[in-house]
This record gives sequence, C-alpha cells and structure tokens, in this order.
Amino acid sequence: MNAIKKLFWVSRPISWINTSFPFAAAYYLAKSEINLTLIIGTLFFLIPYNLLMYGINDVFDYESDLRNPRKGGIEGAVSEKKWHPLILWTSTLSCLPFVIYLVAVGDGLANFFLALFIFTVVAYSAKGLRFKEKPFLDSLTSASHFVGPMIYALALTKTSLMGNLIAIAAFTLWGMASHAFGAVQDVIADREGGISSIATYIGARTTTRLAFSSYALAGVLVLFLPFPGNLAILAAVPYLVIVGPFWNITDETCESANRGWKHFIKLNYLAGFVVTMLLIWLAIRSS
Repeated sequence: MNAIKKLFWVSRPISWINTSFPFAAAYYLAKSEINLTLIIGTLFFLIPYNLLMYGINDVFDYESDLRNPRKGGIEGAVSEKKWHPLILWTSTLSCLPFVIYLVAVGDGLANFFLALFIFTVVAYSAKGLRFKEKPFLDSLTSASHFVGPMIYALALTKTSLMGNLIAIAAFTLWGMASHAFGAVQDVIADREGGISSIATYIGARTTTRLAFSSYALAGVLVLFLPFPGNLAILAAVPYLVIVGPFWNITDETCESANRGWKHFIKLNYLAGFVVTMLLIWLAIRSS
C-alpha cells in the first residue's frame, strides 16, 4: 500500500487531466464515437504517461528537489532514493501494454508521433539528455508533453495536422508560456544548484515578459479559429491577469512569482472547463 500511495503521488494526479483531456477531446471530435482506442489512449495519457513523465523527473531531480522548498506537495514529490528503482521500473512497465496496443492500431505517422512524445517525456529529465537544462528547448519540450497527446490523436484518427495548425500553435505557445513562468520562481535555487533553464539564462524579468507575450499571442491566434472555437480567447485572459503583475520582477525577487504560479493549478481547470464547453458546443453544432 505504501508503494501504491507513493506511485500515486509521484504521478501528480492534479495534472492527469492536462494530458488525457487533449487526447480524448481531439480523438472524439475527429471520430465522433467512443471506441476501445479512445478509452485505452485516454487511460494511457491519464496515468502511465504522467507516471513516466514525473517519475523520471523525481528520480533525476532528487538532489535539486531536496533544496527546493516548493517540492514535497502538489507541486512535486520528493521521493527517497529507496523508491527510485520502483518508480523507474513501474513507470516504464505500466506504459508497455498501452503502447503495444496503440502501435498496433496506428499507422506510421501516428506511431512516429507516439514515439516522439514519449521520447520528449524521457529526454526532459533523464541523465545524459536533460532537455530541461537547455534554455528555450526546456519550454518547448515541456509544452510538447501537453500538446503532444492532441497531435497524436489527430494523427491516429488521420485528421489533417495542417488544418489544425492554428490550434496546435496556440496550445504550444500556452504550454511554453506556462513552463517559462513556472521557471521564474526557481531562478535563485536553480543557479545555486548549477541548473540551467530559460529563466536562469535570460533572467526572471525577460522570461516573465516572454511568458506574458506568449499567452497574448496564443489568444490572438485562437481568434482565427472558426466560431465557437475563437471564443477560447476567454481562457487566455486570466493568465494575462495573473502574469501581468510580475512584469517588473527581478532575479532577486523571483520567488514572489510562486504566488502567481499557485493560481495556475485552479486556473488550468477553469480554462479546461471553458474549452470543454466550447468543444461540446462545437460537437452539437456539427451533429
């Protein structure tokens, strides 16, 4: 039971919906049916995918997480070394049956994207790759963790990626902005720990302004989506309200950004609700 409890918290259950919903929504709107592949894919991106992502992160970030006061709760578990083998083995093996099925039902393009996004999940934290310590690539890779399931669903259903390029670009910008602003609060801790990030590279203030601009651009892009998709701009406004007050933040005051970051957890659910309502509306209009 202790092992199950540990794995549960390592998988960040607060974030399960952030990866499973993009897959499920894109797949269902493309196919207009609930089938076995939708169920298996959604379950994969709900738990095993997150356990793989955050399990690897917790293991290879253990030393730096010990020095980070944010870790140990919903913002990230701190798993003692005795749990590391279990976390790595379980996170890998739990993915296998899902991946085997999805590869079997997918074509070459779908399997390429599945492999690509599993790779970025591993590469973000794993020793020898550590994309999270490569400025700008860290934000792009983090965004791929969430936009990836949507892209994969489109490929799996043989839906045009180019026809959905605006939505993909807007979602990617949102993901990059969220990662970048999240890195701001750790500038001091990361520099002391010798960890690179977009925020340590260009500074807290520039990173915050870049995040704000990315949210704004994502909002502008969705205006070009057909109605009612363009109403998703409403979901971008609260992010601008939260990030805006930190426009003049400094490296010395970077930890104050945690106040804004804590609002993101609730805000992601609010934004998800808005997008869900729009998708339901679109599905009804299309039926």
